Amino acid sequence: MPASKDLIAASATPLVLSILKQGDSYGYEIIQKIHQASQGKMQWADGMLYPILHRLEKKELVESYWDKSESGRRRKYYKLRQSGKKVLVEQRQTWNEIYTLLQNLNGEPNVQPQ
Repeated sequence: MPASKDLIAASATPLVLSILKQGDSYGYEIIQKIHQASQGKMQWADGMLYPILHRLEKKELVESYWDKSESGRRRKYYKLRQSGKKVLVEQRQTWNEIYTLLQNLNGEPNVQPQ
């Protein structure tokens, strides 16, 4: 069953910040990393990603810069700022708390996610 739009929207910021924590990236590459990490279960489009990136940039969690790719084509890259790293830690903690709550409500053992 595909994830609901509400769940995808709620998870978008920590997902993008997590990818950028691994290193600078550009839009299409971020979309591909989401697709690969979800084993094809999440399909993001440009129209969804770029508003998120612009919002993160406005909040000063990420910064962008233009650079040439290996093919020589100019691309806009995004880089995680220190403030973005802090927000990522906070959001991961919140997601872990929600996961634990769901486990407890299902009567499952209290196992922290990785």
